[in-house]
Amino acid sequence: MKKKVLSVLLGTVMVVALTACGLQAPAETPQAPADNAAAEAPADGTESPAESDDAAVPAAEPEVTLVYAEVNPPDTIVGQTGTAFADKVAELSGGTMKIDIQASGVLGSENDVLDTMLGGGGTIDISRISAFALTSYGGEKSMLLSLPYTFVNREHFWAFANSDLAGEFLMEPHDNGSGVRGLFYGEEGFRHFFTTKTISGMEDLSGMKLRVSNDPVMNGLVESLGASPTVVSFGELYSALQTGVVDGAEQPIANYKSNAFPEVAPNLILDGHTLGAIQVIITDSAWDSLTEEQQNILVEAGKYASDFNRQISEDAENEVLEQLKADGVNVVEVTDITPWQEAVKGVIDENIKGQEELYQQILDLAK
Repeated sequence: MKKKVLSVLLGTVMVVALTACGLQAPAETPQAPADNAAAEAPADGTESPAESDDAAVPAAEPEVTLVYAEVNPPDTIVGQTGTAFADKVAELSGGTMKIDIQASGVLGSENDVLDTMLGGGGTIDISRISAFALTSYGGEKSMLLSLPYTFVNREHFWAFANSDLAGEFLMEPHDNGSGVRGLFYGEEGFRHFFTTKTISGMEDLSGMKLRVSNDPVMNGLVESLGASPTVVSFGELYSALQTGVVDGAEQPIANYKSNAFPEVAPNLILDGHTLGAIQVIITDSAWDSLTEEQQNILVEAGKYASDFNRQISEDAENEVLEQLKADGVNVVEVTDITPWQEAVKGVIDENIKGQEELYQQILDLAK
């Protein structure tokens, strides 16, 4: 009898204690029958503690949005590549990672974007840039990719992009402390000069004011052709051509059309002086804020986007070229590239100093 009274008193004390702490006593829930051995009560009459069969559930990845800057419209080769990358990131992450693409230069020119990213502004996380854009920011290796007539064809470029050298080049800005790193490579076709004045060959470029983006390699290239390099931001290029501030510029074929440059500069000479190598970069701060799983998703999506870029680039370029011809653009074929190569040899020799061996490794990848 004393034991029974004592049990009642102890139970009352526990309920009062739980109530005082703001907690509720757990409700009794029916238990699934266990096997007989486990269900038997211990011989001393005490109750066995309940054991949970639930396995530990891993925590879901945190949601993240990364702002992606693109200077060209979404329908260009690079614009479509960015969309493919964003879609793959969303797919692989189950929607927890979003790439917010800000296209058509709304966040500024490539140099503006790089200034923001390298300056630690934090408003732009990822960007698609021309490989040579890093040249002005200490990208000595990247400069080799923009030297005229380095890549003899697309196959040569992709042999580089899929080689062991590519990773070394992508990590250069991180390794030199610039605060960004490359995710993957792509290309937007060979770059060609276009002008407001009628041209039929290289000699017609002499004396023209040709737009450049303050890149030392491009400055040297333009000067070697007898023209005058003139710095104009990409966003102001259309009006500069329209008003005569410059007589011409250079772009890949698809970008030339998408930015409506044929309206004001309807002469295109297919000199193919540089393959438009591109890379997608991310700030170190954005990269370091991600979990390892999220970093792996970006790398995997980058491989997918790079393959996508390779599949669409040449066909898209050829289609645009036929449209330009049909629209009446004066498209000038270059049947002998030798004079062009000879004219720019000094630019190449000047800019490979100290990196001759590395540059030769790139050349040796040609098939």
